[in-house]
Amino acid sequence: MARRHTAERREIAPDLRYNSKLVGRLINYVMIRGKKSVAEAVTYGMLDFIKEQSKEDPLEVLMRAMDNIRPKVEVKSRRVGGATYQVPVEVSADRQLALAIRWLIQFSQARKGVPLQRAMGLEVLDAFKNQGNAIKKRDETHKMAQANKAFAHYKW
Repeated sequence: MARRHTAERREIAPDLRYNSKLVGRLINYVMIRGKKSVAEAVTYGMLDFIKEQSKEDPLEVLMRAMDNIRPKVEVKSRRVGGATYQVPVEVSADRQLALAIRWLIQFSQARKGVPLQRAMGLEVLDAFKNQGNAIKKRDETHKMAQANKAFAHYKW
């Protein structure tokens, strides 16, 4: 860890088709081994699939789904006097989005036998309706934080 300077946050470039920073960030998370054109094809294919299925603006559907997936609190391990406590902490806005995108991609990849763009589209549509695995993960995270509320005074 740097002692004197904090790392500068790099600005994520918006994508070319929708001029959205959210879509640009999603493309970067989908990207594997630097193959950005493949990640763009998957992401834009997912947005086209959403447009077909929901007959709504795919960017609006994606943003509402991300808002539904974002966790508000999570637990972090804190060691106090030989015991490890799961301490609930609020999640920063940047980390909320990072976790939401990570969970979305993780559960989309877990859908075997389905192309990734279709699986991501289905997962986004489920999250839009407050259903699906990513929503379950968020609820599970919130329940864990709620259960460990007694250790909130160990916050650092």
